Amino acid sequence: MSDEGSVKETSIEVEDTAELDRAAQLPLFTTRRIVQTAIVVFALLVGIYFLFPKLVGLGDALSKLDEANPIWIVVAVAFSAASFIAYIALFKAVVGGDALRLTWGETYEINMAGLAATRLFSAGGAGGIALTYWALRRAGMVRHEVGRRMVAFLTLQYAFYPIALILFGVLLRTGMMNGKDSVELTIVPAGVAGLLVVLGLLVALIPPDLAQRVGSFAEAHGGERSKSIAARVARFPAIMGEGFRFALGLFAHPRQGGLAVVGAAGYWATSIGVLWASFHAFGVHVPLAVVVQGFFLGMVANLFPLAPAGVGAVDAGMIGAFVLFGLPEDTVFPAILVYRLVAFWLPIPFGIVSFFQLRKTVQHWEEERLPIDRRRLTGSVL
Repeated sequence: MSDEGSVKETSIEVEDTAELDRAAQLPLFTTRRIVQTAIVVFALLVGIYFLFPKLVGLGDALSKLDEANPIWIVVAVAFSAASFIAYIALFKAVVGGDALRLTWGETYEINMAGLAATRLFSAGGAGGIALTYWALRRAGMVRHEVGRRMVAFLTLQYAFYPIALILFGVLLRTGMMNGKDSVELTIVPAGVAGLLVVLGLLVALIPPDLAQRVGSFAEAHGGERSKSIAARVARFPAIMGEGFRFALGLFAHPRQGGLAVVGAAGYWATSIGVLWASFHAFGVHVPLAVVVQGFFLGMVANLFPLAPAGVGAVDAGMIGAFVLFGLPEDTVFPAILVYRLVAFWLPIPFGIVSFFQLRKTVQHWEEERLPIDRRRLTGSVL
């Protein structure tokens, strides 16, 4: 090997090691962050479930919690457990299969710890993404592969979101399924979802060598420094394109991506099942299309930037969606509360425990060079 090649490989190894060191400093579950999050969550929940009902004239709507049928609560818990099994299967198929030799136990730890990080410290899932990135980097996966696999994972997970809004929006509007068919609850969400699908397909057209192309163009017009900056900026959309194409490939080849597709579809189906069972717990029979449409319309509030994982915002979004669909307000409030308790809050203690288990697992990986031999991957394309 030439001296130039040795220097290049050494620089890559140093950069990779430095990135691993930075990833290891992930600031999660510190006392300060936990206290801050607890204050915000408490304020949001008090506002949504105690103050807001009184302002709109519903009085103590939460008093109906005593009327919940315990059998349906058990059904909701079973659906919630099934949703996480499906989620873990999706992750295992996309990230922890051929690219990374993760056991089912390790996959469980990463995903449940990511769940706790998402629900306690972020909006839109950013905390879970950061923690998952940290875990995969500590496992030895290079940055480029982590990015590609995570984009594919998220693409598969959320692909059913716009598809469901389009499908059930059209079915409601055309009267093929029972439920309120107003334009703002059916066609408008379906149109926005269709636009997102188109944008996703356009992202898949981004060439994998975009960084090289942009870098060469920048070098010709601005020099070496411009090339470096432009290539770094273009690297992100290039990885996005690779991840979208990888996800589409799993859709197109069921034999290869069957577990991933089933996991993604099962995750949403069972999550909606929790909400369906929560309504049944109070004797409310909501049409299937309304349950699905209201669920996804309410989940849009998860992107609200000031609420950790949409706490309060999602609650309010779902309550508002189902009230607009014509459900009685005094039943919607307790049903949504039960749904959030079962689907959102109940798994968090398991996620916190998994985070500390994951730290021990990562230490084991470092000691045993598992699950990927980092020495073998040193110098891989980043």
